Order: sequence, then C-alpha cells, then structure tokens
Amino acid sequence: MPVRNNGKSSATLKPPSLFERLDQLNEFEREPVTPDRLESRRHFAAVFAGEHVAGTEFVIGALFVSWGVGTRDLILGLLLGNLLAVLSWTFICAPIAVQTRLTLYWYLRRIAGPAVTTIYNVVNGVLFCGLAGAMITVSASAVRIPFGIPPQTHWYPTDLRFVLVVVAVGAVVVTIAILGFRRLAQFSTICVPWIFVIFFAGALAVLPQLTASSPEVSSVRGLDDLWRLAEERVWIGRPDSVFSLWHVAGFAWMANLAFHVGLSDMALLRYAPRASYGLFSACGMYMGHFLVWIASGVMGAGAALLLKTPLSSLDSGEVAHQALGLGGALCVIVSGWATSNPTLYRAGLALQAITPGWPRWFVTLLAGTGTVIIACFPFIFRYLLEFAGIFALLMTPIAAVVFVEHWVFPRIGLRRFWFGHSGGIVNWPALLAWAATEVVCLGLWRSELLHIVFIPAPGWLLTVVLYTALAALAGARQEGSGELHFSAPPGTRARAADARATPDPASRSSWSAVQIVSGAIGALSLAACLGLALWVGLMGEKGYEIRLATFKDYLAVASFVHLTAAAIWVLRSEQTEAA
Repeated sequence: MPVRNNGKSSATLKPPSLFERLDQLNEFEREPVTPDRLESRRHFAAVFAGEHVAGTEFVIGALFVSWGVGTRDLILGLLLGNLLAVLSWTFICAPIAVQTRLTLYWYLRRIAGPAVTTIYNVVNGVLFCGLAGAMITVSASAVRIPFGIPPQTHWYPTDLRFVLVVVAVGAVVVTIAILGFRRLAQFSTICVPWIFVIFFAGALAVLPQLTASSPEVSSVRGLDDLWRLAEERVWIGRPDSVFSLWHVAGFAWMANLAFHVGLSDMALLRYAPRASYGLFSACGMYMGHFLVWIASGVMGAGAALLLKTPLSSLDSGEVAHQALGLGGALCVIVSGWATSNPTLYRAGLALQAITPGWPRWFVTLLAGTGTVIIACFPFIFRYLLEFAGIFALLMTPIAAVVFVEHWVFPRIGLRRFWFGHSGGIVNWPALLAWAATEVVCLGLWRSELLHIVFIPAPGWLLTVVLYTALAALAGARQEGSGELHFSAPPGTRARAADARATPDPASRSSWSAVQIVSGAIGALSLAACLGLALWVGLMGEKGYEIRLATFKDYLAVASFVHLTAAAIWVLRSEQTEAA
C-alpha cells in the first residue's frame, strides 16, 4: 500500500496529486521576501499611480454624471471613500503583507488549505477575465470610430463590425500576454503621466462649450466659476438620483476592495519596508480615483453637449474623440491595452490552479479566448457598478478568513494555522463561511434591502464571525504550534541566492545620449500637450471651434511624439541594462 506522510503520497510510490502539482508552480512564491529585495518609496508611489490611472476611469467618471450625482456629494464622497481605501491599504493589507512577506495565495494556502485556495483562484481567474474583457471593450470603443461603427452602449453588441474590432484588438492583447508583457508594462508606466495629462486636456478643452450653454457662467476666472459651472452642467444633482454622498463614498471604497480589504495587494506590499508604505496608495486614489474621475466627468458632459446627445448613449471612445480628437482615441486604446494585458496574464496564472500540468501559454490562450468573447458584450458601459460589487462580494470573504486567523485567533486563544497543521484538503469552516456569506449578501442585494456599495462591509464582518465560530468547533481550540512552514521547491533557495549575488546591471550603467535626448523630447512633448489644453480651454468662447480643431491636430502630433520618445527610451534602457 502507498505510504502516507501528512496526508500526501510518497513521490516514489504514487504520482503527485493535483494539489501537490499545484504547489510546485513557481508563479506563487513560498519564501518570504528577504530584506535585500525591499523597494523604495518612489517605487510604491509610481506603481499605485500607474495602476489607478487606466481605461476604466473614462467610464467611471462619466457614470457619476449619468447617475445624476450632485457636485457637493461627488467631491465629498470621493474624498471620504478614497480616504477609506487608503486607510484599508495601510491598516488592513500592508501590516499582514509586511509581517508575513508572502503573497495572499501562499498565506491563504497555509490557512485555508489547498482546496479552498484552488476554488479562490478559479473564481479570481474568471473575474480577472471579465475585467480584462472590459478593458478590451474600452480600447475597441476607440478603434471602432474610423470604421463608422455606432457607439455600443447596450450589454450586447449591436453591430457585427464591432465584434470584428474586438476580436482584432483582443488578438493583440492575448498575443502580448502569451509572449510576455514586460516591455508593455514598462511602456505603460511611462505612459501614465501622458494619460494623466490627456484626461485634464479633455476637461479643459470642453470648458468653453460648457460655459456657452451656462446662463450664469460666461467664462472661468476662478474656482467659484468652476463650482457653479459644475453644478449647472456636469454634476447637477438630479432629484430622482439614488446616489448620495454615502453612495459615492461607498463606490470609491468598493472599487478596489478586492485589492486592499481583499488583500490581493499583499503581492505588492510584501516588498514594503514598513506598513506605513500603504499610504502611498493615496497617489493612485487621489490622482486617479479623484482628479481623473472628475476630469473624465467634465469631459463626458462636454462631449454630450457637443454632440447634443445624452451621455448614456456615448461610449468612452466617442467621449475622448469629441473632446480630444485622435489623441483622445489613442489614449483610450493605450490605457485599455496597458490594463488588460497584465490583467489577462494574472487570469492565466490563476486558472493554472485547475490545470497545473498544462503549459502557461495554452492556459493563457484559453483564458484570452474567453476574455475576447466577454469583450464582445460591452457590459462595462451599463453594469460596471454591478461588476465591481460582484468582484468585491466574491473576493473579500476569503480575505476575512485570513484577517481573522492572522489577528483575531491569537488574541482569543485559538490556534493560528490549525488547519495547516492537520494536513487536510478541505477547510470546511472557511468554505462554509464563504458560501453562507455569499448567500446572505446576494439576498440583501436582490431584495434591495441594501445598495450594493454598502453590502461588502457587513459581508466581511459576517465571515469573520462565522469562520471564528466554525473554526473553534472544528479544532482551532486545540493546543499546538502557532507557526507553519512549507519548504520551497528544489533549487528555489539557490536561484534566489544567485539572483541576490548578481549585481544589478542598471547600477553599473549610465544614461546614454539617446536616452537623454528621448527623455527630453518626451518631457517637452508632454508639456506641449498641457500648454495646448490651457490655450484652447481658457481663451474664452471667441474662435473656440477653430481653436478646438487646431488643438486636436497638434495634440495628436504631440502625443505621437511623446509615445515614440517613450518607446525609444524604454528600448534603449533595456539595451543598456543588457550590456
């Protein structure tokens, strides 16, 4: 009979099980991050800013306008909701990440066992496919314009040509995800300042159009004029709107709930020297989810006036094209691609949980095929709120299990890692707490007892209570060690030691003349984009149409110059590092 050791078969007598093969995947790092691999403040500021200035911001900013939110409710709600998000990163996600130095995947594996972790990864992978598909839809909304395809604002496609555009755009995204997105990821990081400028250029460009339709504000001379203009023409506060200040705050907090309260960003913050580095999330929240959402809302309101069409009938590509011309359409494409590629890559990795013997490229291809099919249905323009809510409802209960075992168990006399010590496969307390929470939360949502933006918080608390009680009954009261260690795959320590012993090529090299020139051109072209926006937006209504047409032409030229210079800078930097 096969020999058993802690519930696992001996490798010499029986082939490794599904979960044992899953554990051999090097994508999920078991070893805690070592002190020599910690990152600087600048790294975290750049990463947070880059991740939260993306293609979805075009959609979300316009949605607040369509929902009839008032200006005061929007500003105060975003300030409060984004503050809650920053505090969640700082006091929930970062402390666990810094203390464990592990990804959520492997820490969850220690707490909840292999079966629950596998289920989590499958659900996570499917949701990431949906998010990547939404980003492909955003990019396709800009590509469709030259072909005369009407905006796709229903949840289903209304033009076969749009499906063909989605397939073409999706093929590029899937190919890059399969071949590796390192270069695109570097390039998208450089594009973030340009994307940020483009959003504000669009808001400035439509100001004369908004003032021309305002009975009280003829020109913008200060913040008072901007506020009155916003209340009259952008966030008008419709009486029938259900979105109050608290709804806005709840949405801003919920938008990234899976990453902070849901602990997905443990993968990032495990490299932080201290938990206080979670405060750098403010770079993403207040640059992206505050300033950029406001700018895209202004842009959407102005585009609706230019076209004399309700904003709900426009998609991201149309809004950006009307306000910014070709440069705006390019921004939609680039921001959508830059977000969808790493998202699809993560989906492929997550879905390896059920296909550990399959090559990564094939799993990514299958995930990409499903993602492209999802992208053909432009649900993001109508159901983004619901999608964000479902993402939060499905992901945060498992994070509550991790939170309660990490923080609560040692304080109430329960044993941390009790299930990991048991050698079992299915952590029934975790699975039942997760399932029961989903039933309750979906019931609250469908019965309309609570708005979806408020449901994740009580759902998280319910999981904490259920898991604590069920774990205590299932064996967490037993005495034993509160630590649990898993060995790394063969060669992991040696590879890590070799990597640490190898000097960083970038530290030995200096910038070349090509890098300096391309960097300078990129900076100057970015300044030109901002200068053009100020020129068209603050010069009044006289000659506005001529200025707007000129602005769109030169903005496209400056954008192409900037992106070309950025590409040269990236390629040259890689060559320098390789040398």
